[in-house]
Amino acid sequence: MRTLMAVALALVASWTGAAEFTFDAAEFEKKALEWGGYAEYRYDHFRLNRSGALYGLSYYNHGRPDSLDRNTAALKLDAKYTRGAASLRARTDVGYADDQLGGEHTARFDELALSWKPNPGLTAEVGKVALKWGKGYAWNPVGFVERVKDPNDPELAREGFWMATADWVRTFEGPLKTVAFTPVLLPVGNDVNSDYGRTGHANVAAKLYLLWYDTDIDFVYLSNGSRSQRYGFDFSRNITSNLEVHGEWARVTDFVRRAVTSAGAPRVKHGDADSYLLGARYLTANDTTWILEYYRNGTGYTEPEMQDFFRFVDAGLAQQQATGLDALLRRAAAASQSGYGRAHAMSRYAYLRVSKKEPFDILYFTPAITSIVNLADRSYSVSPELTYTGFTNVELRLRFLYLKGRELSDFGEKPNASRFELRARLYF
Repeated sequence: MRTLMAVALALVASWTGAAEFTFDAAEFEKKALEWGGYAEYRYDHFRLNRSGALYGLSYYNHGRPDSLDRNTAALKLDAKYTRGAASLRARTDVGYADDQLGGEHTARFDELALSWKPNPGLTAEVGKVALKWGKGYAWNPVGFVERVKDPNDPELAREGFWMATADWVRTFEGPLKTVAFTPVLLPVGNDVNSDYGRTGHANVAAKLYLLWYDTDIDFVYLSNGSRSQRYGFDFSRNITSNLEVHGEWARVTDFVRRAVTSAGAPRVKHGDADSYLLGARYLTANDTTWILEYYRNGTGYTEPEMQDFFRFVDAGLAQQQATGLDALLRRAAAASQSGYGRAHAMSRYAYLRVSKKEPFDILYFTPAITSIVNLADRSYSVSPELTYTGFTNVELRLRFLYLKGRELSDFGEKPNASRFELRARLYF
């Protein structure tokens, strides 16, 4: 026994001497200034849909090209400076895009906010903030104080609005585990948040969060002002360790929907509109993720209303080609900006995304495919993609977007028939 103990002590002494273990507390201290971001280059090739109504509306005075090649360079920076209970954070978006029709540059703060956190349960913030309300992956009916998400690329960071907001959080023992309250004050004027809605209003919004029996629940509200009053709720719950379900419901009161007939006569409808979303996320044993959502857009157009708009655009194109006059097309462009030109302007959609992590043991490689279907007219988009992250701090993505639909259908009248995208990001 003495011999065994002596050998063990000798081995331990030898190991500790060789390891030369040291502890430097400074390595774990939070730095006052933290920053990062990425530089991005993207090449897009658009094959244009020359038979589409929205193609004619977009390109009738631009030579009616068959395709476009766009090069985009962007720099996204994130920084945060903390001093005591206060912090200042910023997120920038600087970029330039160029194609055959010309170039455009972007230089703005997507976020720029001053925060004060006197204790872990209270945070106050003022500045430009990008809130994220809702549990949906592709759409968020309860996203009352944020910019619309792009369902074709829903994880992209978005620009915020200027506002004052706070988070008050309390935790408990029992079925109700957490309560959080988030008030928001969002002013709209000629020089601040002017694209949010009617100017001259200080809009009040709020979110009440509950963690109840392992179910996340939010109740949300927006006062009448720049936009009409609206309220709703969302939820999310893990049914099993690999299956999550979520949903949202929102009511927009006194919603005004502006439509046109096939002859261009205006039609205005007033009333409350209900939108909702139901979805699920499932992770299989072999690391395949399935995301499925159904979206009912209560503010969207019906199939006959959308077909009337497309017929009106066609009439305007016929007039322009016969006489050179574009009066009807200018009216159609105004209608497009008021709602018809939204990415998913109709009322019923389904979303499916399937991604597989490292198939066939190919490290750092993730293929995926995404499809969005208009359930009213059966038009759709399909987007396969390949992502590779095998190089240090580099992400490469190759994606192809294909749109298909019959005449006078949602995706069949889009300006693009397909899009090829190559994107490279360097993180730092």
